[in-house]
Amino acid sequence: MKRHVVFLEVEGGNDKGADGLRPDTMPMVNSLKMFGWTSEVIFYAESKKEEIFQSIVENADAYISRINPGNLEDESSYFELLRNLTNQGIIGMERPEVMMSYGAKDVLVKLRDTSLVPTDTFAYYSMSDFIANFPKQLEKGERVLKQNRGSTGEGIWRVELIDQNEVDENGVLFTAMVRCTEAKDNQVQEFVLGDFLNFCEQYIEGENGMLVDMPFLPRIVEGEIRILMINDKPVNVVHKKPAEGDNAFSATLFSGAKYRYDTPEDWPILISLFQQKLPMVVEILGNYDLPLIWTADFILDTDENKLDKYILGEMNCSCVGFTSHLELSDEVAEAIIKLVTKNKKNHKELEEQL
Repeated sequence: MKRHVVFLEVEGGNDKGADGLRPDTMPMVNSLKMFGWTSEVIFYAESKKEEIFQSIVENADAYISRINPGNLEDESSYFELLRNLTNQGIIGMERPEVMMSYGAKDVLVKLRDTSLVPTDTFAYYSMSDFIANFPKQLEKGERVLKQNRGSTGEGIWRVELIDQNEVDENGVLFTAMVRCTEAKDNQVQEFVLGDFLNFCEQYIEGENGMLVDMPFLPRIVEGEIRILMINDKPVNVVHKKPAEGDNAFSATLFSGAKYRYDTPEDWPILISLFQQKLPMVVEILGNYDLPLIWTADFILDTDENKLDKYILGEMNCSCVGFTSHLELSDEVAEAIIKLVTKNKKNHKELEEQL
């Protein structure tokens, strides 16, 4: 084993520090060094794909992707590089299939038969399905639409029918007025439903296009609770309370939400619930190894007995950071070494069997 890890980043972007890197990358590099490993940062560029491939295969045991693939001009080409690397025995953190399982919004639909997600949660991969089903769901109450790969609340819409009488046997009329609030900035716009449906085509068409449709949970005003995971261990909880306002529901800093950083011990019921459900989640999502760094976001709801219950609103693993808690770098480095060592051992045993 080479005991060498490559961190993949891209140049530019508003997530970089003065050194041009994500603020939590060098802490991981330094922590790996403390444990006797070496590492380096390579900036991904489409034009250097073959050069990057050769360098990683020759010098490294593993790569760690620090890139949001949805922001790349050609996501599929980047995924091709990552798949080619893992085909050569490089340990991927994360592999494309893991990113798509744990990082895409349709994870909610995969889990809707569990107690973590409402059963009336849907994914639309075509405009025909969206047009046929969404008006029926909207008739039942406020809905939230989420584009597949958005960030910072972009393409996440709270949708409310203004006049409850504008319905027929097919659901809300296409001519009905709807009040729509985007999580990006809590700005409210009113649309004719038919126009809004056409507006949403941008989220459905194209590579990996898709919209998730789920019921709006009013208790979002009490805050969204994000669990930060290092592999199978909860290490931090962020309580994100939306800004005050009648239509405010966004839990992003940009929209004015207030963040509070807690420990897992501050949320014993939620942490216990999630750890209990984790084996089931892993099985449903394909039995892949859990991501290195990932998050699960929850919103409070109320069950039929008027008791609190937690609803999963999103999971992410594509390029999760821990900038607000850089002291976690040693723990992350230990997890990296453990995962690489375990996977290398498994590969060796498999080769010996063949």
